[in-house]
Amino acid sequence: MSASGEEHAISLDDIRAAARVIDGHVITSPMIHSPRLSQLTGAQVQLKLENMQATGAFKERGAVNRLAALDAHARAAGVIAMSAGNHAQAVAYHARRMKIPATIVMPEATPLVKVENTIAHGARVVLHGETLVETEAEAKAIAAREGLTMVHPFDDPLVMAGQGTIALEMLAQCPDIDTLVVPIGGGGLISGIAVAARALAPEIRIIGVEAALYASFHNVLTGDDRPIGGATLAEGIAVKHPGRLTLPIVRDLVEEIVVVEEDLIESAVNACATYQRTMAEGAGAAGIAAMLARPDLFAGRNVGVVLCGGNIDARILASVMVRELEREERVVAFRIYSHDRPGLLGRVSTRLGELGANILEVSHGRLYLDVPAKGVTVDLTIETRDAAHTAQILAALRDEGYEPRRIDPRGLMQAGP
Repeated sequence: MSASGEEHAISLDDIRAAARVIDGHVITSPMIHSPRLSQLTGAQVQLKLENMQATGAFKERGAVNRLAALDAHARAAGVIAMSAGNHAQAVAYHARRMKIPATIVMPEATPLVKVENTIAHGARVVLHGETLVETEAEAKAIAAREGLTMVHPFDDPLVMAGQGTIALEMLAQCPDIDTLVVPIGGGGLISGIAVAARALAPEIRIIGVEAALYASFHNVLTGDDRPIGGATLAEGIAVKHPGRLTLPIVRDLVEEIVVVEEDLIESAVNACATYQRTMAEGAGAAGIAAMLARPDLFAGRNVGVVLCGGNIDARILASVMVRELEREERVVAFRIYSHDRPGLLGRVSTRLGELGANILEVSHGRLYLDVPAKGVTVDLTIETRDAAHTAQILAALRDEGYEPRRIDPRGLMQAGP
């Protein structure tokens, strides 16, 4: 029941019915305790590994529940969905299993891995628009022309109920969790989870997470006016407007929404890879990002985190991990100035080795106008143990007359020593 007295779009009975429908079509994903992430966040972290579904994300649950409800005529005509990737793959994968033709409309900037996977699942893919708003308009136009049934990624009661089955499993797997952290895009996942969890455990806290560039629910619920839009690592939750059916549920059942910046989303993706040895896309790791952003909300609590997807491009993951090394000052670039004499690079390399640094990259510069005609610059990128080790190395080089000057990740010289 909503605050206005209206019925919510789904109930616990709907979610239990969805669990029966999807049984055998999707896996009951593991829920594991993560000691390393617990240590990092100050809470007991229980990860719900929805990245282990066949298509790498939770979206299969809602897709199966919706597809299973189609009548014979709708199955023959086919379905259409609009998605940045995970919903697309889920609909395509299970539509092929059920012998239902599928068309997927995706934003033009959708990561290549998600486009390729969707095509591999047998769907017709149409790339259209920069945002999901434009993509949805195109999907509706195609549906009207071709008589296709729309499978909405979040604003559909059957889809919402399917996603809510995650909460049934989490509370069965770990009955003593007291807080759930759930990423929010259009709100289908958190709506289903909130309805099920609050019905079964009324005192449980539901915390939502939005990317700062797409804080649409936060804006509506708080009256804030954050700008909406931009390139985010969490493209799976990059939704500009709350769902019509999901908003009342989030308003009534979600205790707080944490807005997370891009650097913390990157840190969370890196933490999942390095501490938990599991793949998480930006949206998938948003729950961990929220715990890093607001440790006060979670300290000492038993927290269930929905790691909702793992479909991240390998190149993006590699970039994120290197950027995190730079943030931790374990990878650092600097420039030294010296007279252009034979053996300079050998002496510097030997000294860095003695100091315990690993040289990743070296570049000479003799033609810069700020370098004397008989001078040379050497740009080095090194790997160190941590920030303190980096500071020790630069101090040693400075004491030995090399005058190292830091180069920031954008290639700009930093002022001072």
